[in-house]
Amino acid sequence: MSTHIRRTLAAALALVAAASVAVPAGRAGAQDGEAAPVPQAEVKAARGLVKTFSQELKGELTAAIKDGGPTHAIGVCNEVAPEIGGKLSADSAWSIGRTALKVRNPRNSPSPRERAVLKSFQRRHANGEGFKNMEHAAIIDEGGQRYIHYMKAIPTQEACLACHGTNVKENVLSAIDENYPADAATGFEEGELRGAFTLVKPLPTN
Repeated sequence: MSTHIRRTLAAALALVAAASVAVPAGRAGAQDGEAAPVPQAEVKAARGLVKTFSQELKGELTAAIKDGGPTHAIGVCNEVAPEIGGKLSADSAWSIGRTALKVRNPRNSPSPRERAVLKSFQRRHANGEGFKNMEHAAIIDEGGQRYIHYMKAIPTQEACLACHGTNVKENVLSAIDENYPADAATGFEEGELRGAFTLVKPLPTN
């Protein structure tokens, strides 16, 4: 396996590592309208879903890269990643996805609350906190609805730069444009916040 392919696969492996973190005591990045802290059992369930999502996507990317290289993986990710998230959502009580401040797929654009959490991730990183343990978990109570909201930061790894960096090859850019004509997710540097997993679970109202 070439060095380029190994580095590309490392990006997928980084997603798996993102699930192995701990929520700080208290309200873990709580914002206005948030209720009590999330029970650790729920946090554990969210982490498990993130890990499963990551592992399944890694497997699909591995096969795609071996078959046709990074450009082929872009097309696979366009179709397969939503399918994985949809299946996990259907099989659980959670809605599962990914989001970012600069998205490749407009369907992954953040809600106002997700944007606020992503901004808080950036501030926390600027203040010296590493991405490994950076997550957000809270019970939201607003508009008569209650739900659990969990987000886990995804850092930009070296391998991510082939498709998201400042010097993306022309053939990769062409594949990105074909699959994501509204792409805004290039220009990243290693160590920056790439985005986050975002999970929501509705709760019964009182």
